[in-house]
Amino acid sequence: MGQQEKVSTSLAGAVSEGISASLAPVDAELARRYPGDPGTRQPVHTVYVPGDAFDAGTLRSWGDQALAQLDEHAPDAASFAAVLGLSDELAEPVYSRVRAKLEREPVEDLRVDFEDGYRPASSADEDETAARAARVIADAYKNGTAAPYMGIRMKCMEEAVRDRGIRTLDIFLTGLMEHGGLPDGLVLTLPKVTYPEQVTAMVRLLEAFEKQHGLDAGRLGFEIQIETSQSILAADGTAAVARMIDAAEGRATGLHYGTFDYSACLGVSAAYQASDHPAADYAKAVMQVAAAGTGVRVSDGSTNVLPVGSTAKVHDAWRLHYGLTRRALARAYYQGWDMHPGHIPTRYAAVFAFYREGFEQAAARLAAYANQSTGDIADEPATAKALAGYLLRGLDCGALDNGEVARLAGLTRADLEGYAAPRRGDLTATAE
Repeated sequence: MGQQEKVSTSLAGAVSEGISASLAPVDAELARRYPGDPGTRQPVHTVYVPGDAFDAGTLRSWGDQALAQLDEHAPDAASFAAVLGLSDELAEPVYSRVRAKLEREPVEDLRVDFEDGYRPASSADEDETAARAARVIADAYKNGTAAPYMGIRMKCMEEAVRDRGIRTLDIFLTGLMEHGGLPDGLVLTLPKVTYPEQVTAMVRLLEAFEKQHGLDAGRLGFEIQIETSQSILAADGTAAVARMIDAAEGRATGLHYGTFDYSACLGVSAAYQASDHPAADYAKAVMQVAAAGTGVRVSDGSTNVLPVGSTAKVHDAWRLHYGLTRRALARAYYQGWDMHPGHIPTRYAAVFAFYREGFEQAAARLAAYANQSTGDIADEPATAKALAGYLLRGLDCGALDNGEVARLAGLTRADLEGYAAPRRGDLTATAE
C-alpha cells in the first residue's frame, strides 16, 4: 500500500443539505412518475374473443384448434422448423415446448371483446353477454381453468357509445363481485382513447365502483389502447400518450397498439396496414418512450392474415406472423395481439426461439457480472437488469426452465428478481 492520501473538502455541509432540499420535490416526482417495472409477469400475447363467442370452453378450444393445425400442417419438429427457418439445434426444443404449452396453457391473456369484434342483437343482449362473461371468468378462476390474465375490452369513452360501455363494464364487474370477487388476473381494456380526459373519466368510473363495493383504492387498473393519431400527437404538439399515463393516476397497466384503426386513421391503404409499417413503428416508439420507467408496459398489435386454407397458405401466414413477432421482440415489444387459434403456435415458436437463442449468452454475462469476473463484455447495472429481465420473461412463458437457468447462471429466481428490480441509484452507478 502506498502513502495514505489526505482528504480535504472546501464546501460546508450546508451546501449539500441545501441542494438536497431544493431537489426534494424532484426526488418525489421521480419516485411517483417513474417507479419502474412492476416485476409481475407480462403475458406474451392477448387473445380477444367476441363476447357472443366466449364460453367456458373457449380457452381449451383455442388450444385444441392450434394443436390440430400443427397435426395437419406441421406434424413434427422438422417440418415446423422448415416452415419457420429454425435451426436444427432449436427445432426439437421449440416444437416440443410449443406443443406442451398448447396442452398446458394455450392462452396467457384473454379479452372478451365488447367493442369492434362484437355485434349484439340488442342492448339487452349485451347486458346478458356481459353478465355471462363475468360468471364464466369467475368460474374459471375458481376451478383452475382460467388463463393467467382475463378480462374485457369495453366500448370507448366517445359520446356515441359511452353510456353503453359504462353499463357493460358495470355489469361485468358487479357480476364478478357477486361470484366471489375480483380475480387477481383481471385486466380491463379501454379502446380508442383520443384525449387524456377520457382516461380521467375511466379513473373516476373505477373509483366510484371501488367506493361502492368497499374495495381498496386503486384496486382496478386498465390498459389504454392506442388507435388514433391524436393519442400519439395532440393538437398542441405534445405527446398525448404521455399525458394519458399521467391522467391514469397510477392505474394504467399497459399501452396496446391498435394496428388497423391507427393505420386507417392515418390513411394507410388496407393492403399496407401492418405492424411493421413505418407509421406503426413511429407510434410504438413514442409509446415506448412515454411508458419507459413508469411501470406501464407496451404491447404490439396483431396481423389480420389468418392461417387458414391450404397447407401452403397456412405456412405463408405462419411465416408472416413468426417474422412480425420476432421483429417486435427485438424492439422490446414483448406482448402482442392474436386474432386466431392458428396464430398461437407461431406466437410461442417465436417467443421460445427468441429466448432460447440468447439464453446461454445472457446467463453467462449475468453470472460474470454477479461474480465480478472479467469477460469480453463489461456490463453495467442497467445491463444486468436487462439480462435478468430477459431470463425472467423466458422462465415465465415456458421458454426456459429454472434448472437450466440455475445451472448456467448460478442464480436462483430470487437472485434474478433482485437484479431485474434494482434501486434507482444502482442504475446510475458504474459496474466494477
